[in-house]
Amino acid sequence: MRRVVVWGTGNMGSTAIRSTVAFPGLQLVGVITSSAAKAGRDAADFAGLPEPTGVRANTDIDATIADADAVAYMASGDIRPEEAIADIERCLRAGKHVVTPSLYSLYDPASAPPEWVDRLTGAAEEGGATLLVSGVDPGWGNDALAVTAAGLCTRINTITCQEIFDYSTYNQPFAVKVSCGFGGAMGPEDPLPMMLLPSIPTMVWGGNVRLIGRGLGIEIDEITEEVERLPLEQTVETVMGPFEKGTQGAFFLRVIGWSGGRQRVIIEHITRIHPSCAPDWPQPDEGVGDHRVIVDGDPQLTITTRADVPGGTRADGGNTTAANRLLGALNWLVEQKPGIYDGLQVPLRSALAPEAERARWA
Repeated sequence: MRRVVVWGTGNMGSTAIRSTVAFPGLQLVGVITSSAAKAGRDAADFAGLPEPTGVRANTDIDATIADADAVAYMASGDIRPEEAIADIERCLRAGKHVVTPSLYSLYDPASAPPEWVDRLTGAAEEGGATLLVSGVDPGWGNDALAVTAAGLCTRINTITCQEIFDYSTYNQPFAVKVSCGFGGAMGPEDPLPMMLLPSIPTMVWGGNVRLIGRGLGIEIDEITEEVERLPLEQTVETVMGPFEKGTQGAFFLRVIGWSGGRQRVIIEHITRIHPSCAPDWPQPDEGVGDHRVIVDGDPQLTITTRADVPGGTRADGGNTTAANRLLGALNWLVEQKPGIYDGLQVPLRSALAPEAERARWA
């Protein structure tokens, strides 16, 4: 039984708590919060679990991780990368294996800032621990699944990884309104939302583009970005309240990896605040969202995935698969030599002990 601490109680933290409690072969032994107001609350409160876990949130980091084998680091790293690196480094030096979605640049360690790689590699070697960073959109769809799909084709022209979602049921105001800019003004003098600023998409998804390319035998020599935004043609209602006519209602984002002067690996996000917006853009097959891998080759291949959590939104399902990808890697990671690993090195499915494997079956 692997003893796991979840660091963070937000969107991904609550998902990781729920998954750790349910995942065969794992035991939730601690929850770290930076909020004194959350300290002392049972982990079940954050994850919406029907029964108490007996594990209470704590602000004392060293005491919480002391008896753990691993830490699922789910605190935000997008606007506080240095703090996140310091937190992860602390865990690694303490001998704790770490899995996290929080450091975009580490999705592909080979192209990450060398100073970050050196710090975290040194910490891992000192503590005898391992680190896997994989994304939340979801990471497996932008690395391992794409490379697996390509293995079913004899020829490849391009690989496109798509996320197609509407956020009408996604109650995360900061991510939706501030990061993505939904509901914001679109005048020529109005600032772009954070996620759509030049170079930010490459910072977030460029590592995935390079990782896929390298996994399939090509070097990505240039990454470009394309962004298109559309306004709402009418006011719409969502779980976050109304979004007004004329404000940003959808964006189509492309991060394009070029090799030898040709587009080869593309990551696309087609994102709406409401399904009525941008009707001519790609739509999910059903519900509020899909993830797709599309191989333009021989044969033409499309793999569409969706995940649902009973009573939750489609985003909850996608986040759960991302958390499970990370948590499921622990059984493999603990057997490896200390260091940093990427989403192509770590198998999508780690072998579990027979009794743990049987526990998957309801």
